[in-house]
Amino acid sequence: MSSTLAPAASKLALLGGTPVGKITYPKFPTFTDRAIERTAEMLRAGKLFGLGKKHVPEIGEAEAVISRYHGNRHVMATSSGHAALQSALAGLEICCGDEVITTPYTWGASISCILHQTAIPIFVDVERETGLIDPAQIEAAITPRTKAILAVHIFGQPANLKRLRAIADKHKLMLIEDGSQAHGAEIDGIRVGTVGDAAGFSCMGGKVLATTEAGYMVTPHESVYWKGAMIGQHMGRFSDGGMPAELAPYRDSLVYTYRVEPFNAVLLTEQFGKLDAELAERRRHANLLRGHLAGAQFLKLPNYAAGVKPSYHLLSFTFDSEAAGISRDTFAAAVKAEGLNMVGYVPSPISDWPRLHWQDYRGPRVSWLASLEAAKVDYRNLPLPNARWRVDHALETGFDMVAPNEPMVARMAEIILKVEANIDALRDHERVAGPAAPAVRG
Repeated sequence: MSSTLAPAASKLALLGGTPVGKITYPKFPTFTDRAIERTAEMLRAGKLFGLGKKHVPEIGEAEAVISRYHGNRHVMATSSGHAALQSALAGLEICCGDEVITTPYTWGASISCILHQTAIPIFVDVERETGLIDPAQIEAAITPRTKAILAVHIFGQPANLKRLRAIADKHKLMLIEDGSQAHGAEIDGIRVGTVGDAAGFSCMGGKVLATTEAGYMVTPHESVYWKGAMIGQHMGRFSDGGMPAELAPYRDSLVYTYRVEPFNAVLLTEQFGKLDAELAERRRHANLLRGHLAGAQFLKLPNYAAGVKPSYHLLSFTFDSEAAGISRDTFAAAVKAEGLNMVGYVPSPISDWPRLHWQDYRGPRVSWLASLEAAKVDYRNLPLPNARWRVDHALETGFDMVAPNEPMVARMAEIILKVEANIDALRDHERVAGPAAPAVRG
């Protein structure tokens, strides 16, 4: 299977030609025989609820494995990535009108964890090429109410942790990392999750580190661990021992149900055993694709600085619609017809979403609107030029290339280059038919 540029005369499938062929991936996620047998044994033994590591040693085992991976930080396994992030915020005592500077270009759970703490998201713009929070925009957004920065390592790309940590320290702010798409990503030899005052990771079945539905929080601060446990773990995990005496009187069952299921704790342990090997394959295949696409004119992968090692949960491209003379959505439709599905992962900046606009919201009641109204925050029509540019120009595709699959990477390139070679025909098509339907995640 060749990645040679398809001749312009090769008619696009969108226009009635023969498609290059569907892109398929290695099976993902996969679980070892040991993982399957261990989880089956949990079911046979009736170990179905996790009250803490004292009652379920497998939870302690998982947290020890995760801790070693993240520089021996304190770890709390949770039921989801959102649970991990909200536990991090609660552990840092961020709530009740505190402001958290963050990105509008992400999945909603990165923001709902703030809202569920009755804290106030303050949105700043992102870097155009990567969609990562732009450190240069942060200091202008700091007010006396600012308590933290929440950075998202979106698509598996590590944010600029060195600059973010310096800004946080300068202004005495907490730094929180959302590593839900970025297990094992590194920047300058530093692994994500090891710089912030707390970090949350998702481990649902579609993530780089996949279970069924789980997550975990990591923090260098023991107090953050225990305060986070108090809002989402059974009786604050008091039975595990070690809860600080000053917190013990406040433990109770007024908690979110954020504890991890025991069989997912087992999967966490076992999946970490093959994470680095799978990351190496993702990176190798991404580099192969980058080489195949060296001559692409309109669709580009980000150029990462030396020392940046993404985990490639998704591949994120930018499409130069101005140079191509067609919309991003028409290009995506043509690529899809050839066999490669690409969408815009972020449909719009989160600040535009109606459930944040207390001034004119008419939908079902939402708990956080009262906090936003009290703060008099107005998210309507925030400029955010780079985030808005990415919404119109970015295309993402899954990239679970965790086993040798070089021919399929070549086919991905062949599809993209074939569509580019037929750009004139696409321009004519769009002039007659109009732009294709928005290529966004549903």
